[in-house]
Formats: sequence, C-alpha cells, structure tokens
Amino acid sequence: MAARSIFHFLTRGQRTRFRSLSSSSEIIVEVSHVPIEEEKDGGNGEADDDLKSRIFRLRLPKRSATNVLQKWASEGREITVSDLRHISRELRNSRHFKHALEISEWMVSHEEFEVSDSDYAVRIDLMTKVFGIDAAERYFEGLPLTAKTSETYTALLHSYAAAKLIEKAEALYERAKEANLSLSALTYNEMMTLYMSVGQVEKVPSVIKELKSRKVAPDLFTYNLWISSCAATMDIDGVKSILAEIIRDFASNEGWVRYANLVNIYITSGHLVNLDPNCLVESEKGIITQREWITYDFLIILYAGLGNKEKLDKVWKSLRMTKQKMTSRNYLCVLSSYLMLGQLREAGEVIDQWIQSAAADFDVSTCDRLLKAFKDAGLVETGETLRMLLIEKGCTTNIDE
Repeated sequence: MAARSIFHFLTRGQRTRFRSLSSSSEIIVEVSHVPIEEEKDGGNGEADDDLKSRIFRLRLPKRSATNVLQKWASEGREITVSDLRHISRELRNSRHFKHALEISEWMVSHEEFEVSDSDYAVRIDLMTKVFGIDAAERYFEGLPLTAKTSETYTALLHSYAAAKLIEKAEALYERAKEANLSLSALTYNEMMTLYMSVGQVEKVPSVIKELKSRKVAPDLFTYNLWISSCAATMDIDGVKSILAEIIRDFASNEGWVRYANLVNIYITSGHLVNLDPNCLVESEKGIITQREWITYDFLIILYAGLGNKEKLDKVWKSLRMTKQKMTSRNYLCVLSSYLMLGQLREAGEVIDQWIQSAAADFDVSTCDRLLKAFKDAGLVETGETLRMLLIEKGCTTNIDE
C-alpha cells in the first residue's frame, strides 16, 4: 500500500515496463518477442560452471534458458526439481522473469518432475509478468481441476488485484469460495488490498466477515489492512474494537501486544482523530489521499510491532523519498515505533528531522500527548526515555514527571 510508481527504460530496442505496488511489491514486466539464441559463454567447463551460473550468465531476456537446460541435460548432468525451484526463485528476485518462466515451463513439461500447487501458482504469476494477464488467465482456465487450488486461484486473484480489475477479481473470488477450497488469509488479503487501493474501503468489512464465517485465521497483514480501512473512514471505535480483539486473542504474543500498544498510542495522541479524510496532499508521484498516508503509518506500526527494524527503516526511508511534505502525524508514528523498539539513536534522529522540517512545525504539545499515551499504555519507562530525549534536544515538555 505504499505509493505506486511507474518507470520505463529501453534495452537494445526491447521495452520493459515495471510497476511497483504496495507493501507487497508487485512488478509486472512486458517483454517483446525476439529470436532466441544461445549465450556464447555458457558452459565453459570451469569450476564454477554449475547450472545456475550458466543461466545467470545469459543476462538478456532474448537468450534462452531452455537451451541451457537442454545442453546441460545432453551432457548427462542431473537436473532436480529442487534445483529448478531454487534457480527460478533467484531469477524472480533478480527480475529475470522470462528466464524464470522458461524454467517453469521445463518443469511442468517433463513428467519426471512432480509439480506442486505452488509451482502452478508461480507459473501464473510469471505468465502475468511476461505475457500479461490474458495469458495467465488462459493458462489458469486450461489447468486440470486438480490444479485449480487455493494457491492458483490466489495467484490469479493477485494479478487481477494488482491491475485493479475489480469485476474480474470479484468474480474469481466468488468462484474460489463456491469451489469449497480451503482458502488462506492471503486470498482475503488480496481482496482487501484491492478495495483499499481503489478507494472502496466500505467493502473491507464484508471480506472480514466472510473470512471469519469460514473460520480462517487472520494474519498480521489481515489486521493491518482491517485497521487501515477503519482509519481511512475515521472509524476510531472500529480500530479500538480490533485492538481489543488482538489483545484478547494474542495476549501471550509479545509482538501482537506491542503492535496493539503502538496503534493505541497513535490514536490516543490525537493525530488520527483530528485528520481530515477529504484532505489531499501533493507528491512528486501525483495526488495521494490521506487514506494512503495513514496506510503508510500503519505499515510502520506493523513492522515495529513485529520487531522488524529493517523493514521499518525501509518504509520510513521510502516515505521520505517521495518528497511528500511530512506531517506531525508521520513523525509521531515513526518516533513512537523506534522508541518501542528501544532504538534511541533513530528516535533522536527523527526528533531532529522533525525540528528541522519546514513542512511540519515541531509541536511540543504533540509530544506531551505522546508522553501521556505511553504512560496510559503502561509504558512508563518508554515515556521517560522520550522525555529525556526531548530534554537532550532542548525541548521543554509540560509533563516533567
């Protein structure tokens, strides 16, 4: 649910388009058809001449991974399904989608390999990236009934959601439910992500209701999307109800409790309550609604609740790189998150950035509310740490004890 961006580049006459979407970045790649030829330096017999190295030496999409696999097999060398899965995953991570699709094609076309539901799902995702959604859709429809599983339905649903094809996504979602498959939280998350991305936040509760009626356990992102949808409509009572559910169901899980405390602090400090849901702000990537920036904040809180500082750092850096004018809310959110993780150096840097920001005047009264929120949540020590940091930065608070 991060800000979306589109960028283009040309490579030797070949046009590729990447589109990055949300917290779970999705990249769609369109590759033009060009003649396939063997990579000249493949298979040099050196010590590092393994199958993965040969394929990664191809580099350009016009080179054929299939030819490399055929040559490897003709040399009497073993190809295992685990090797193919590992190489495919590495290729996808490196955005070599066309080569990864060729690996997938090799796997499903050779009967000696036992193809899993996940393999079919990955192939649908790759078909979308390389040839587009129509090709992925045709592939899915052509699968045998036994291969139309929760994973393959969700893979195609993900493609629809990423492209914001609401009607197709809703129709497929209904088909998946009618098929009486054992759906996971991921399927419902895809629908909620779609509704959030197109501004149809009012449809999220129905997805949650369906998830619960089928006794599917929500995951962390389910709760994040659910809370964000309530925040987007300023449904503070809804947020508090969700927090109460989290604490009730996961009281023994420290990460959940910390997450709930962070969201509660965020609310009681006053900045969620005082937001104008109709307010629009400018960014270099176009018009971004306050709902989307609230989602950014809750994503920061989510990773803080999980204790994942690395992800928190990345989201905060990404938010700042948009050149969006930071608000006191943004600083408050990341400051409280770093404090909850005990990251004092980073918390101090956030205070410095806030004080120096021309876009968001540093507000001591906001810090006072944050101090009180920490104490109300029983985090007296964390509140004291914040107070000492503020004093160190030359800021006098009205809550000295």
